[in-house]
Amino acid sequence: MPTLTWIIAASLLGGALSVAAAALFAFSARASMVPLLVSYAIGALLGAVFLEILPHAFELNNDVHTMAGTVLFGILLFFTLEKLVLWRHCHHTEECEVHGVHEGHTDHGRSGMMIMVGDTFHNFVDGILIAAAFMVDVQVGVVTSLAIIAHEIPQEVGDFLILLHSGYTRRQAFIFNLLSSLATLVGGVLAYFALQSMQGVVPYFLGIAAASMLYVAVADLIPGLHKRPEIKATIQQVTLIGLGIASIWLAGALLGSH
Repeated sequence: MPTLTWIIAASLLGGALSVAAAALFAFSARASMVPLLVSYAIGALLGAVFLEILPHAFELNNDVHTMAGTVLFGILLFFTLEKLVLWRHCHHTEECEVHGVHEGHTDHGRSGMMIMVGDTFHNFVDGILIAAAFMVDVQVGVVTSLAIIAHEIPQEVGDFLILLHSGYTRRQAFIFNLLSSLATLVGGVLAYFALQSMQGVVPYFLGIAAASMLYVAVADLIPGLHKRPEIKATIQQVTLIGLGIASIWLAGALLGSH
């Protein structure tokens, strides 16, 4: 199957799957399972970074110091971007909680719209990362797509809940999230044609992709797990993180055997 077809399929299917799964959890009593999804997503992200993306980036570019510097730059870049989002949110609203608003208070849609704008940009970047991965190898592309889907689901659940809290109907929330997910396709297709003439920069995009996933896992998701320090919760979290890593390893092993 042509690389562009893989990119289009992964972008469309990944977006639709994550939105549909998130809607299922957000619109039902299963929202309590979101912490379990977060633990699994952390494992999937870390597995994709250390088992697939970084090894292939180092294979494409033998300059280890340059690639390590690219990852470091990516981490600082995403830290700065997140800081700008935080600053903009706190500058324009009275609430400084990025991932939600206080219970019992609506904001007449401001948080919902802000979430959608941010999520659309995030999905566009995901599309670029998916394209870069598939242009290296189908196996890397599939594993990267799986990791992105895994961390998108709990994030999308949060988006749904914020939209509903902001006064949107379930139908509106679903349509907005679905439209936002199309930015993945746009980013993927644009990156495919741009990167075709710049093959030399693909390993650097992989380094940025690794930094993105590493930052999301370590800076955004893992701190939330520390809110449940009890032994039972810790064992559950470690087990699910291990399952996330194992699923990426298994996907890579199965795809690599073909």
